Amino acid sequence: MNRMKAVILAAGEGTRMRPLTKNRPKVMLPVGNCPILQHVIEQVKGADITDIVLVIGYHSDTIIDYFKDGRAFGVNMEYVVQKERLGTANAIGVAEPLINKRFLVLNGDVMITSAQIRTLRSYNEPVVMTAHEVDNPRAFGVLEVNNGHVTHVHEKPEIPPTNLANAGIYIFGPEVFEYIKKTSLSSRNEYEITQTILEMINSKINVGYRIIKEKWLDIGRPWDLLDANTEFLTTITEDIKGEVEGGVHILGPVVVEKGA
Repeated sequence: MNRMKAVILAAGEGTRMRPLTKNRPKVMLPVGNCPILQHVIEQVKGADITDIVLVIGYHSDTIIDYFKDGRAFGVNMEYVVQKERLGTANAIGVAEPLINKRFLVLNGDVMITSAQIRTLRSYNEPVVMTAHEVDNPRAFGVLEVNNGHVTHVHEKPEIPPTNLANAGIYIFGPEVFEYIKKTSLSSRNEYEITQTILEMINSKINVGYRIIKEKWLDIGRPWDLLDANTEFLTTITEDIKGEVEGGVHILGPVVVEKGA
């Protein structure tokens, strides 16, 4: 596979997570004793993408102090600052100086696997979106599709055309930046990447999609954080490094660190 960069959107505060995000960005909230963003980076690296651009903003020093240049995590980290939170299209747009070829975009608060990213990379359309089948599509951006391509994206529609929620993971070519510059302000006073994609569809650019069948978690509210931690605990395998005295019975996959 050609060398590809990943742009991870991590500038937001996460207002729906308050007060948990009073002093740190949402992406730095812990799942399994590590920040959400660390899990995302590990999965991106697992898909053989080691050049990462982090779009930061709210409490950006917290992220930089933790990840630094990325070498401790096996990646090369670059940072760009979104000075004002003006939407996802604007966030991707600030990364333009660091991008010159096809690239991955994902939100820093979405739990995804490296296998899902690898599959996404195998699609060849100029734009590739991801979708997840949900029970209540009215709470999401919803994809309308035909013959394997996205024909429209509806933001939280009253009557959803499908149950395919936008999963917040994309592949773009550098031409997306020209369309970002043409993107108009939404009703939420933001420049949204879904509107950019609609501009590309209207320009007869093919937009493919991949349905994520596996577990997908969008951590937007406090109870989503609980779900993410519960899901993470199912992946733990037993690892006993500490001394266990006689008569002690350990049930389930438990980690006991050295010195415990």
